[in-house]
Amino acid sequence: MGTYSNDAINQLKALIDQVEEPLKRTYQTVHQGYQAETLARFLKAREWNVTKAHKMLVDSLNWRVQNEIDNILTKPIVPTDLYRAVRDSHLIGMSGYSREGLPVFAHGVGLSTYDKASVNYYVQSHIQINEYRDRVVLPTASKKYGRPITTGVKVLDMTGLKLSALNQIKMLTIISTIDDLNYPEKTHTYYIVNAPYVFSACWKVVKPLLQERTRRKIQVLSGNGRDELLKIMDFASLPHFCKREGSGSSRHSEYANDRCFSLDHPFHQQLYNYIKQKSSESETSQPIKQGSFHINMPEPAVEGTEIAKTIESQMHKFEKGNGISGSLDRLKINDNSDHRTRHCP
Repeated sequence: MGTYSNDAINQLKALIDQVEEPLKRTYQTVHQGYQAETLARFLKAREWNVTKAHKMLVDSLNWRVQNEIDNILTKPIVPTDLYRAVRDSHLIGMSGYSREGLPVFAHGVGLSTYDKASVNYYVQSHIQINEYRDRVVLPTASKKYGRPITTGVKVLDMTGLKLSALNQIKMLTIISTIDDLNYPEKTHTYYIVNAPYVFSACWKVVKPLLQERTRRKIQVLSGNGRDELLKIMDFASLPHFCKREGSGSSRHSEYANDRCFSLDHPFHQQLYNYIKQKSSESETSQPIKQGSFHINMPEPAVEGTEIAKTIESQMHKFEKGNGISGSLDRLKINDNSDHRTRHCP
């Protein structure tokens, strides 16, 4: 980092050092010993404006305290069948690591339906994955590679993206707002794969609304992106949908058991067992309570609201102009000249 960056980090650190309990305690949970990297993330999210980054971080710490986020990894979603339904309809998982040690998270954006449980369960599950990543996965990777690893890689599969995704925009806006305000700059690069024409058209109208810092992070890859992704990770770490022959193909069924979205995948088994263990440690005399862990939903930022409205408007245009979405979904992006983008629902 340059002198300017170090100065900003030191200024923000001096301000954060003044916070009192319980904010101080939850801040330790957030930075996990990597304080400079944590402060830099919030500064980047506010264009290195110390005053704005300080407000953002303090607001986030208050959000954590008010919603008991430090305890969320002691609150399993039970019964297991309910959690399996959440996993089957919110497709996210961890497939491995990049060669630089960054965890690789896979997201089935196009096929996620968010229709098997209440909003609160999806939000709870999403935050639990974030917290497990930040408290377990990233610190473990940092120790293994002998350097701070505080970000990951995301591979977003757009297979199956249809105009019906309009029904998911509200859910995705809630999740993205939580991430933007409380887990900023946790993704090093986004890779978009299996992108249908409807995504390409959506990107053209969303792109001007995004900050340049955001656009630089995202790459749209041709087809399932396998060849490009193999430049940064081994084959074993590829998400299952990138191992198939052809874009969005269902061939090569030997990878069916490698679906990192499934509750049966090692990542989700480790996560679920970790939460159950933490729950038993914290509530030894009480049975595990059923019911979702309620989180105060933050108001979406102006930028996020504008993007959501733009996406919705664009997809309605397709619906009116083309009638049936299936013909659009069979078309794939052919013009791959601009590799910088961001996922849109």
